[in-house]
Amino acid sequence: MTTLAPALPQLRIGPHTVQPPVVLAPMAGITNAPFRTLCREFSGGKGLFVSEMITTRALVERNEKTMQLIHFDATETPRSIQLYGVDPVTVGKAVRMIVDENLADHIDLNFGCPVPKVTRKGGGSALPYKRPLLRAILNQAVSNAGDLPVTIKMRKGIDDDHITFLDAGRIAVEEGVTAVALHGRTAAQHYGGTADWDAIARLKEHVPEIPVLGNGDIWCADDALRMMRETGCDGVVVGRGCLGRPWLFADLVSAMEGSPTRHAPTLREVADVMVRHATLLGEWIGDETRGVIDFRKHVAWYLKGFAVGSEMRKKLAITSSLEELGGQLQELDLDQPWPDGADGPRGRTSGNNRVVLPDGWLKDPYDCSGISAEAELDTSGG
Repeated sequence: MTTLAPALPQLRIGPHTVQPPVVLAPMAGITNAPFRTLCREFSGGKGLFVSEMITTRALVERNEKTMQLIHFDATETPRSIQLYGVDPVTVGKAVRMIVDENLADHIDLNFGCPVPKVTRKGGGSALPYKRPLLRAILNQAVSNAGDLPVTIKMRKGIDDDHITFLDAGRIAVEEGVTAVALHGRTAAQHYGGTADWDAIARLKEHVPEIPVLGNGDIWCADDALRMMRETGCDGVVVGRGCLGRPWLFADLVSAMEGSPTRHAPTLREVADVMVRHATLLGEWIGDETRGVIDFRKHVAWYLKGFAVGSEMRKKLAITSSLEELGGQLQELDLDQPWPDGADGPRGRTSGNNRVVLPDGWLKDPYDCSGISAEAELDTSGG
């Protein structure tokens, strides 16, 4: 059932107006320039599309892979970078580098990543538990950002016994952060269970001074309208819902502009997008084979719900050229309509994980001595 669009306020991220208030969530290995291009094309250029996570140490040291990851297409505006860091000084240097070299127009800071290689060193969703460290990082980021807006993305907390989002939101306001995005899950939940939209509503009430964006379980455009209506949040951040479905951003724009139009592509239309996605990856990487190999991870997402046999799925998942990919797709029944249920959950769903943390991390939220330089990963992603 299509929901009528509410009267939407303008979302302001510093000098930037994001209308409609839709943001592509940073996803490691996914939201590179080619995928952002697809999402932006479907949206008609409306919305905000954030890069995958960039490690501050790798940026400051000009790691070759990282310098490629911060590449933006000439048509991208505003250019949005998400940074990950745990050392205030390094974060400050990375932000200053972005400003001095005009590398982006907006900086988002990652305090939501739940993967063990990040949390075991005190980063990502583990970090807001250490309130003084969070404050120091935000202070250095904002003070070095000049006119560039700084936002943060975070989770509810480490687990149900260590909830941090209200304290983190208040610290963000006090340190001059422009907006906060909340994924309504703890780190322990990873991507399992149901996102807690009530937490998003509580954060909105707690920090009325700045925009609050909601994230979690937005699988279709009407979910976004429902989240905004039920929580009062100022915009939505969409992650796993657009995996293998970049046209979701066309639906989001339609929904928020009051149109009932929704995309329900045939398999033929999906196949065309798949080939274009792989082509863009090859052009971005500079090697067709590597581009097609990188695209393989997207195949199952694009084909979710369609009647495609297991053998063909395996063949598509080991293609190594555009010709091979296109040829195999032509062997499918391309007249298949969009499958029932394909708008539902996709991507990782694991939950109830033990969060891997540094020794003694939870003993004192104000003791920041347990974090080491090793927590600054030397490569980007996560």
